[in-house]
Amino acid sequence: MKVSVVGGSGRVGKAAAFCLAEEDLVDEMVLLSREKSLDKIKGESLDMNDALAAKDIQVDIVASCDMEDMHGSRVVVMAAGVPRQNGMSRQDLAGTNAKIVAHYARQIAKYAPDSIILVVTNPVDVMTYITLKESGFSSKKVMGLGNHLDSLRLKNLISKHFDIHVSEIHTRVIGEHGNNMVPLMSSTTIGGIPVKRFRKFESFNINQVVEKVKSAGEYVISKKGSTEYGPAFAISNIVNVILKDEKKILTVTSYLNGEIENVHDVCLGVPVKLGLGGVEKIVPIKMSPDEKEAFLEAVKVVKTATHEVITSHHEDEE
Repeated sequence: MKVSVVGGSGRVGKAAAFCLAEEDLVDEMVLLSREKSLDKIKGESLDMNDALAAKDIQVDIVASCDMEDMHGSRVVVMAAGVPRQNGMSRQDLAGTNAKIVAHYARQIAKYAPDSIILVVTNPVDVMTYITLKESGFSSKKVMGLGNHLDSLRLKNLISKHFDIHVSEIHTRVIGEHGNNMVPLMSSTTIGGIPVKRFRKFESFNINQVVEKVKSAGEYVISKKGSTEYGPAFAISNIVNVILKDEKKILTVTSYLNGEIENVHDVCLGVPVKLGLGGVEKIVPIKMSPDEKEAFLEAVKVVKTATHEVITSHHEDEE
C-alpha cells in the first residue's frame, strides 16, 4: 500500500501523512514538495519515523521533490496550494490554487495513472473539478475532502447539545464546502431515532449550529493560524475507507452526472459509497423541500465559481 501527499510540507499535508502512517496500513508514504521545501520534509519524515517507532509501526516515509516518486501510489492526496489566511474566504484562493492544482493533476496523471486522487486544496469543490478535467481521470477516481469534514463538525456539535456519545450521531452535510453547505437534518438520527423526536430538539437552534460549522475553519485559523488536525484525521478516514475497501458511505466532493436532483457537470459534496474503486456509487437521496432548495442554490454558486476560475485559468494560459 503506497500513498503520496502532494504538498507534504504544508501543515495539513504533513499532519495527514502522519495520521495515515499511524494507522499502520500504508507500507510507503511519499511526501512531495517543491525543491525549496525538501529539507523541511526530510526533517518531517525523520520526526515521524521517531514517533512511529514508539508505537512499533514501521512505514517507509520518503521525502522528495521528484514527482516520479509517486509512481505506484494507490491514493494521491492533493494538498498543494496557498493556505487560507485569517479573514480570507475559500474562494479568495481560487485563482492562485487553480494553477497549482492543474499543474499537479497533470503530473499525477503522468506518474501515478492508476491512483485515486483526494483533493484537499481550497476551494475544494472547484479544485476537484479542475483536478478531474486536467488529470483526465474517471470521475470515480477523483474526489474532494469537502463535506466529510463539515459532517464531522456537525456531528460533534449535535453530540454536545444532546449529551450523547458522538458514535451514536448519524448526520451529514452536503452541497458546497463553504457558505452554501446543506445539513440533512431530515435524515439525522441519534441511536437510530430521528433527532426531531428528542425533547432537546426544541432547544436545538439548527441555524446557529450551521453557522458554527460554516465558520469553524475560520475560527480555528483566527486562533492558531491554520486548521490542521481536523482535516488531517478526515483525510486519513477517507483514505483508510478506500484502502480497506470498506464500502462505507461518506460525504465527499464528487462529480455529478444526474444522480441527485438531475444535476450535471459540477463537483459537490454528496453521499457516496467508497471502496478500492474510489467513488463506487453516488447514493441517491430524498431531501426535504427546504434542503432541496438549498442544495440547488449550492449547485448554482459552485457552477458559477467553477466557470469563472476555468475561464480565467484558460485566459492566463493563452
